[in-house]
Amino acid sequence: MPSLNVAGIQFAPSSNWSLNLTTSEQAIRRAAARDAKLIVLPESSLYTREPGDQTLYAQPLDGPFVQALSTLSEELSITIVAGMSEPATDSRVYNTTVVLADGALQHHYRKLHLYDAFSYRESDEFVAGDELPPIFEVSGLHCGLMTCYDLRFPELARLLAERGADVIIVPTAWFAGPLKEWHWQVLCAARAIENGVYLVAIDSCSTRRIGMSRVVDPYGVAIAQLGAQPGELYATLESECLVQARTQMPMLSQRRFRIDPQVRTFEDG
Repeated sequence: MPSLNVAGIQFAPSSNWSLNLTTSEQAIRRAAARDAKLIVLPESSLYTREPGDQTLYAQPLDGPFVQALSTLSEELSITIVAGMSEPATDSRVYNTTVVLADGALQHHYRKLHLYDAFSYRESDEFVAGDELPPIFEVSGLHCGLMTCYDLRFPELARLLAERGADVIIVPTAWFAGPLKEWHWQVLCAARAIENGVYLVAIDSCSTRRIGMSRVVDPYGVAIAQLGAQPGELYATLESECLVQARTQMPMLSQRRFRIDPQVRTFEDG
């Protein structure tokens, strides 16, 4: 049965995008050398603002960041998932996750749920997306995307599972704070268990981010995880485990409610 070797790159993206690219490239090469076929970078891997920095840095989807990672995907025969900022139609930007394979941008997802919580307003700087995330295949397993705050909204993960996702990939930049580490662990496990999927949640790490990247199996067990420091995690996702979990816990077939997949505008609330 199909299996997929994944790697997650946990690091602290800075306000220097070219340095972030160099750090990412070096880690990706190490992961590919260990036979990882899917390699995931955190949210905002292109650029992360430091406190007091007013720059809203972004690159288009055909910019040098995406082009460099696309070239690397072809050279190493891998799929790369990375978070970045993309210019929007006004002074704000999109929080975008890109999927790169075979030397090209295959898919992109603009974050649906903006982090207007815990005294922070992501919507002051970012524009919410209005399309559901893509489903794509890597080594025989079907993967879907969410980004950071999306993890707190179970409907999106359920829609991905209903559309055939075996793996949900979640690039994040999870803020530190009271109970935030606990929320992170619980939500990662819950989204995996209730949908019968693997969850690959790769965070950044700094004084303001918790790190704690993890791969969670459909039973809610973290089969690979990191602490608060930069590092790389590795795991093999087994389709046999998916079949067993979905047979023992058939929540998708037993559910009584459907989810309307219509995306409301962010202003609708």
